[in-house]
Amino acid sequence: MRAVFISDAHIKSRKDKGYDYLLRFFDSIGNDTDHLFIVGDFFDFWFCKEDRIYPDFRPMVDKILELNEGGVTVSLFEGNHDFFLADFFERHNIKVFPEDATLFLDGKRIFVSHGDTASESGWSYLLLRRVLRSRAFYNFQRVVPVPLMWKISLTASKMSRRHFARPPEGIAEGMRSFSEKKFDDGYDAVILGHCHQPLLEEHVNEGTMKTFATLGDWICHFSYLVCDDGEFSLLSYR
Repeated sequence: MRAVFISDAHIKSRKDKGYDYLLRFFDSIGNDTDHLFIVGDFFDFWFCKEDRIYPDFRPMVDKILELNEGGVTVSLFEGNHDFFLADFFERHNIKVFPEDATLFLDGKRIFVSHGDTASESGWSYLLLRRVLRSRAFYNFQRVVPVPLMWKISLTASKMSRRHFARPPEGIAEGMRSFSEKKFDDGYDAVILGHCHQPLLEEHVNEGTMKTFATLGDWICHFSYLVCDDGEFSLLSYR
């Protein structure tokens, strides 16, 4: 069984450096991958009514649907930039996880999450996150014209980076501490996005191999994690 994990493409424009890399990458995995897990912030924002998708996202969305229909089981995790994904993707038989999930792959119990709540504890960030994911905000964005929400989202994305950005090393260290608690809870592996730094660490704990991974991004690293018959590899697509 082969599973691929990616996160943090932060797609905004068809002209993004990583856009064509991703399309080619998806073409390359279609024949030998059983599961594709997209672990948050794949899109830099997401607001959609019925099938009114931000135009630059359309080719990428079509490729994801094509993979899923072609036999690759695609699952999406919501990040701190893209949420309310279920309205569209679950109508196309793609599972959406609003928060975290426990996966069982090749006998391993794996904790997977975008990771922002594993590393971010500031009250201002957590408050903003709670507001944006609230039912009130969901209802608000449903009545605002979609093109206006797209413009608001582009502006909000820039503000988020300016005010909430932290060095990836500090984020990764917080995630490492988080993973150790999950190992104590019986998980064999913890896989997170969000910090944009690709890491793969494995060690033996009480006779069992434990794996901690952060997925990097598709902005600078073009990184992805593979679980192939229970063995983990962190790779880069160039």
